[in-house]
Amino acid sequence: SPRWLLKQEVPKVVKSINRQLREKSIKTKVGAFSVLKELVVVLPDCLADHFGSLVPGIEKALNDKSSTSNLKIEALAFTRIVMASHSPSVFHPYIQALSGPILSAIGDRYYKVTAEALRVCGELVRVLRPNFEARSIDFRPYISPIYKAILGRLANQDQDQEVKECAISCMSLVIATFGDGLQSELPSCLPILVDRMGNEITRLTAVKAFAVIANSPLRIDLSCVLDHVVSELTAFLRKANRALRQATLGTLNSLVVTYGGQIGSSSYETIIAELSTLISDIDLHMAALALELCCTIMVDRRSIKNVGLAVRHKVLPQALVLIRSALLQGQALQALQKFFASLVQSANTSFETLLDSLISTAKPSQSGSLSKQALSSIAQCVAVLCLAAGDQKCASTVEMLKGILNDDSSTNSAKQHMALLCLGEIGRRKDLSNHVQIENIVIESFQSPFEEIKSAASYALGNIAVGNLSKYLPFILDQIDNQQKKQYLLLHSLKEVIARQSVDHTGQSELQDSNIVKILALLFNHCESEEEGVRNVVAECLGKIALIEPNKLIPALKERTCSPAANTRATVAIAIKYSIVERPGKIDAIMYSEISTFLMLIKDSDRHVRRAAVLALSTAAHNKPNLIKGLLPELLPLLYDQTVVKQELIRTVDLGPFKHVVDDGLELRKAAFECVDTLLDSCLDQLNPSSFIVPFLLSGLGDHYDVKMPCHLILSKLADKCPSAVLAVLDSLVEPLEKTIVHRPKGDAVKQEIDRNEDMIRSALRAIAALSRISGSDYSMKFKNLMNKITATPSLAEKYNSVRSE
Repeated sequence: SPRWLLKQEVPKVVKSINRQLREKSIKTKVGAFSVLKELVVVLPDCLADHFGSLVPGIEKALNDKSSTSNLKIEALAFTRIVMASHSPSVFHPYIQALSGPILSAIGDRYYKVTAEALRVCGELVRVLRPNFEARSIDFRPYISPIYKAILGRLANQDQDQEVKECAISCMSLVIATFGDGLQSELPSCLPILVDRMGNEITRLTAVKAFAVIANSPLRIDLSCVLDHVVSELTAFLRKANRALRQATLGTLNSLVVTYGGQIGSSSYETIIAELSTLISDIDLHMAALALELCCTIMVDRRSIKNVGLAVRHKVLPQALVLIRSALLQGQALQALQKFFASLVQSANTSFETLLDSLISTAKPSQSGSLSKQALSSIAQCVAVLCLAAGDQKCASTVEMLKGILNDDSSTNSAKQHMALLCLGEIGRRKDLSNHVQIENIVIESFQSPFEEIKSAASYALGNIAVGNLSKYLPFILDQIDNQQKKQYLLLHSLKEVIARQSVDHTGQSELQDSNIVKILALLFNHCESEEEGVRNVVAECLGKIALIEPNKLIPALKERTCSPAANTRATVAIAIKYSIVERPGKIDAIMYSEISTFLMLIKDSDRHVRRAAVLALSTAAHNKPNLIKGLLPELLPLLYDQTVVKQELIRTVDLGPFKHVVDDGLELRKAAFECVDTLLDSCLDQLNPSSFIVPFLLSGLGDHYDVKMPCHLILSKLADKCPSAVLAVLDSLVEPLEKTIVHRPKGDAVKQEIDRNEDMIRSALRAIAALSRISGSDYSMKFKNLMNKITATPSLAEKYNSVRSE
């Protein structure tokens, strides 16, 4: 590889650069350090055997009176990068030689040299004491000179902001690393850092500095400033500066972990009161950090009664509002789950109270029922709460949820819906096989008249099976074989099991040990199902299993590309679509050599199969373009052919008083154009825009509404990325665009048709705006006339100006 080849040349490069560093020319030396810097960035650790030969050059650059500031900065920047990217032991023989010039550079008159020297000093500190257990070098003689050099800069108020910030950061590293040798100095140094927290310019850096000190394994004695620091930080949580609040939460967390016992109860109450204001869906990242700090306080200070009460009265109500948000996900949802688990384990809050609070949160309010995401968040928090409360509480909750489902008189569908989601979430995390007949109770809900309850029951059954595959998976497979009416929902349960296994690597062996052959036989039997919904779920299951067992699945899917049944061929193509995910996996190597067989189904005689192949190509182009780049010369003409209106797919249906024209090829054309749109983003270098614009894009611009919309997007992208190809055929593009923007719906058109037409006009105007930005577009008379027409028509001019300002 190029890197390997470069590594072989490193000794020659270093030898040559050493020669240049002895030259008199300052510019040459600056260039030499610049080259070394790039070398280390590209090949970290490449100078481990050569650093000693470079030390004289660094010393000379920093000590020589003829050296310019520029040379000093380059030499220091190189030293910093090389120290950060190499093992500390590489530098131990040269510390004595390097520390003097670096520390004297801290006293330089030019602020940029000083700032860079302070950054290098930070790296020097790490090199001197890389770990706290073993001592690889005697660092004690260096502590005092380093401390004094930095203190001189830290205590000085009258200097550049960059120097102030670097001095604060560097001093925090010195205290965190050598604090055990600086005990007598701390009472004079720590107040200066506290003082810097009071200054708006250095506030953020000082807050981060205390986090570095608090995280030190030396447990630095902060007793002289701790109360002041905590009260300052608590006040910062009210500030508008987001970065400051974020850093403050992190620093408070570190302080509570290390010095929790020294912080007073009243300080905790004040912190908790401030945290409660940050817990909302306006800023989910901030909410997550606030909840994490809350958990740290509860875990560390479980014994303090007031802390538990403050959390219950101030934070819990906010958490119960946040959990109803449709935006809640990721880190914030995980932090909320941890919060409920910590709260049930701390004093003053009973499990029953928390469970009731969560379940009552799920009740529909006057503003309507909760979103699907909110119900899922509540169910996940209920599950985590039950597990944290212990087996006995968990078992009683499961029995209570079973009771809700068993209660025939219960007409409260929202309550049953929530019970099913909670059972699914608990079952995924814990084996529920001790609860008799739970699978039959859940499957009874498949009979519900409400779609959301059927869906939740399917989800619950799949997740309960994840908790004990050996017991529940055979049950699901048996039910799929014997219950024709429930097949779709049962397949969704199976999909839930497979999807969890393909993401959670710990469970993969369990699924392989289970009868995977039986699952495949069952899925392949349902490939020909007449119900499209069933086929889609089967395809998703096959795609997810392919991620776990590619060696078994890909050959089996490949074999079925020649099946006489069109439904089977289409299901296979969709399964491939589901198996192409963004994250790398063991399937990639096999897929690379086999994907062409599946994508060539784009030539199939059945339009459903062709559409499935187009969708698979689109997914591959989006998630893993390298899989298909080599196939595009063969695939693109076939893809372009799918964008053409096929008369044989247009039929007239006689409805008695009137006739209705049905275009069976519409969905396929729409999918094909959307695929081209994706290819423009990921594989532009493989496309020839000129051969696509005329006749294919031109035809799409005059097609049905559903086809025109993606075509307008494509035209906008081409105008931006391939302007010359668009400019060459600009005249021919004007007519279909003009027809679109002047189109008026019929007089008896319903509101939906009028809105669709408005959207289409705006979409066309966006494309026209993109065309107008091409240099030379005004040379086309047709396009110039179109622009004049738009500006002369008030309604069009208003819309055009609106889309241009988007």
